Amino acid sequence: MSANDLRVVKTKQALHNALLTLLSEKPLENITIAEICRMAKVNRGTFYLHYEQKEGLFEEYFQEIMEDLNNSYEEPYRAVTTMDKNQIDPNTIRIFHHIERFKMFYRIVFSRNVPLTYYYMLFDGIFTLLKRDITIHNEIHDEISIEYYSAYQANAIIGLIIQWYRQDFEDSVDTLNKQLAAILRIGEK
Repeated sequence: MSANDLRVVKTKQALHNALLTLLSEKPLENITIAEICRMAKVNRGTFYLHYEQKEGLFEEYFQEIMEDLNNSYEEPYRAVTTMDKNQIDPNTIRIFHHIERFKMFYRIVFSRNVPLTYYYMLFDGIFTLLKRDITIHNEIHDEISIEYYSAYQANAIIGLIIQWYRQDFEDSVDTLNKQLAAILRIGEK
């Protein structure tokens, strides 16, 4: 990675962090590019070099989160060839590590003062992940719609995350991993 690339990465990181900090105070539509630049200590010209508008910055950051979520979700599947939920090792579950890594973002998504749009963006990301996974592993019976089943599963995962958020992420990642593994085992019985 060249010094130029490193500079771009650091600039974008500063812009992401500034946006995140501002989002914890107010919705995206009330945030100005000037505020983002001031907080990131970046001039407007630099901002416009990378993004046309603040929505582009948010979209890029959200995509990064979804990519990390995707990788975290797939981690246990890399360890086994045939997936048996009874055999899931809680130590291979990575989704809660992902949440912990992006805790600041999830605090914003689940806070009551942000538009539901963020929640639905997260739901869509998880829904897509699960739907693809369910289709690949052909896990459901013929009479169940993949869309409804994926929505059900996505909301179940989000439900766990919301409960963890409500407890201010007090429980350890290890505790959440064990809870999810136990819940999945119940579903199999």
